[in-house]
Amino acid sequence: MSFLTSISSPPQINSLFSSPIFSLYRFYSPLFYSLYHHKRSYGSGRIIRELGFLGDFRGKGRVTSGSMGKQKGGFFCVSSPCGSRGSCSCSSSNGDEFESEEDEEEVDDEEEGARSFCVLPDRWDVLGLGQAMVDFSGMVDDEFLERLGLEKGARKVVNHEERGRVLQAMDGCSYKAAAGGSLSNSLVALARLGYKPIGGPALNVAMAGSVGSDPLGGFYRAKLHRANVNFLSEPIKDGTTGTVIVLTTPDAQRTMLAYQGTSSTINYDSCLAGIVSKTNIFVVEGYLFELPDTIKTIIRACEEACRSGALIAVTASDVSCIERHYDDYWEIVGNYADILFANSDEARALCHFSSKESPISATRYLSHFVPLVSVTDGPKGSYIGVKGEAVYIPPSPCVPVDTCGAGDAYASGILYGILRGVSDLKGMGTLAARIAATVVRQQGTRLRVQDAVDLAESFAFNLEGSSSSVSSDVGSDHISSL
Repeated sequence: MSFLTSISSPPQINSLFSSPIFSLYRFYSPLFYSLYHHKRSYGSGRIIRELGFLGDFRGKGRVTSGSMGKQKGGFFCVSSPCGSRGSCSCSSSNGDEFESEEDEEEVDDEEEGARSFCVLPDRWDVLGLGQAMVDFSGMVDDEFLERLGLEKGARKVVNHEERGRVLQAMDGCSYKAAAGGSLSNSLVALARLGYKPIGGPALNVAMAGSVGSDPLGGFYRAKLHRANVNFLSEPIKDGTTGTVIVLTTPDAQRTMLAYQGTSSTINYDSCLAGIVSKTNIFVVEGYLFELPDTIKTIIRACEEACRSGALIAVTASDVSCIERHYDDYWEIVGNYADILFANSDEARALCHFSSKESPISATRYLSHFVPLVSVTDGPKGSYIGVKGEAVYIPPSPCVPVDTCGAGDAYASGILYGILRGVSDLKGMGTLAARIAATVVRQQGTRLRVQDAVDLAESFAFNLEGSSSSVSSDVGSDHISSL
């Protein structure tokens, strides 16, 4: 029996289903329908428990970290400038201009930037709340890391002096700058996948965060706008925009040094609440937990998202961040998240599992608390978990050049699949794996414009070919059988 015949229609057409934009989506996919309809039915009281995804915890109140893994700046609503995009350049710490990562795509970017946000949409398909940081990325050898006393493959928070020391050591090296941050990588990839109405209407993607009024802040906003991601946050006066130095060695391992800047405060106000209330999927970046008092903003934003019926996605982001802010993570993941993105190490950290535990065990465990769990395991593949079960997704073959941004790209594929109404978990995961492989085999963290178009067209073709069998031939990898 198909999912469509196994559930009753909603008692009334809600505002999202009746909106002009979403009436064109394949909303009767089992995945989106089950997540969204039951969130509207049960409100902010942790939806999918009542759907049966979390039956063992039904009616037990708020979830805290003690009951989980331990068992086994201001905002304003503005449109981005229209018309000529102009040019944007920034300088390194020693005054030299650096190359923008996207300069090599000027022709594609010109085409991409044509759909500027002269008028803000009624609703955002996806709104991300995360750290807005400029990435400096370059290739180095192991000797460079040893000389600076940096642990290979680690992520470290640095102060202003440490950042200056590393940038000075990179003087003379070739490095690029981009509007970075893990979340922005996902949002840019999603915006590029959904830039053209392929398989559905063009997607409206936005981000909120904290940038300073310095040149790097202007660079960040301009770069996101060129990628059709509308940045909705007002620059903090006299603030310093955060940066991340990404050092990639020949074996494709990356070492990251994060400087939060002085613009690291994100406040909750009526404008942010208004943005969240007009969002269909609200994504919270885990790195935000590193910022002072941000948990209060995240909770209030998630509560507003629940009230407005949005799905809430959380990115785990980093093992050390999880370990330092474990209780804050579970406050959000356990009580608000509908979708969780993590790699295998992050998933184990959230479960308090040892490194000997398999990624599939962590995926299954987390899916008892979060309706949809996505766990990547590098070149070994990935898993999508629902209701205590996990679907294995084989890796997409590629020769790795730079692994930085692979997980971000994978997350964009999951979000894109949900918004395009996919019901087949393996099909959605396969698309996400292909997107990740496309990013891994290039230098840089961003999915390129033409690659995104090619992937979207291929995905739409495959979706059309299988759509006739989705409701009548539900296999083991479909949400309706889990």
